[in-house]
Amino acid sequence: MESLESELERARDLDVAALADAIETIGFECTRCGACCKAGETACGDGGSDTAGEPGPHTATVFPDEIRQLQSAGDYDFRDIARPMPYGIEESPDGPQGETFEWALQTDDCGDCTFYAEDDDGVGACTVHEDRPLICRTYPFSVALGGTSQPMGEAVDSVALEGQREAGETDDEEGMVRAHECEGLGRDISRADAEELAAALKERAIRELEEAVGVRDNYEPTDVDGVVVHDSEGQKRPDGTPLDDA
Repeated sequence: MESLESELERARDLDVAALADAIETIGFECTRCGACCKAGETACGDGGSDTAGEPGPHTATVFPDEIRQLQSAGDYDFRDIARPMPYGIEESPDGPQGETFEWALQTDDCGDCTFYAEDDDGVGACTVHEDRPLICRTYPFSVALGGTSQPMGEAVDSVALEGQREAGETDDEEGMVRAHECEGLGRDISRADAEELAAALKERAIRELEEAVGVRDNYEPTDVDGVVVHDSEGQKRPDGTPLDDA
């Protein structure tokens, strides 16, 4: 298994043009359906469900600096933007308890991203589109590097980069560029849009691995009541304040 540092170097060496080639091969155009912004099954009675028929939480990862960017772009408190990633947190008579890693975009009462809105015709829109996190800018794509995340379940398509084929590392069934379920897949995409998406995809891969290294290096076990979030900047409470300041 490659170290996080080795995978980070691979991410930094990714060729944007090759990523764009793979994205063009798969094809993509956003249809503004909003599926990537919604819970698998919402409390409001619409949306789909996951394979087990249980509600699928909207858990789009957001980096600490992206939270601050959204705060500076609008009149938002930390908890308007982000919530602790729910994995590892359990409900108790005294409220939520546990330790978790990273932050997820905040959700509304329906379980959808708090920044998602629909017009009267049901067409979806992001209300912070210009400042949206990298996970949103790159959906429905991800790269197959250890330490990076894949959104919304398993990949439904993938394409190997030319360097992978030459090295005999993989084939198109296990390619570096992965596509995840989205009704916009398979549609024509311009070269300019593919290159813009590819650049963001490389940036996201680098950032995810840098964050993973930071989380690992700054991790300290805690034994306190309530919820503790471990991110690359240390241990924090759900409102984003450092644990030492609480």
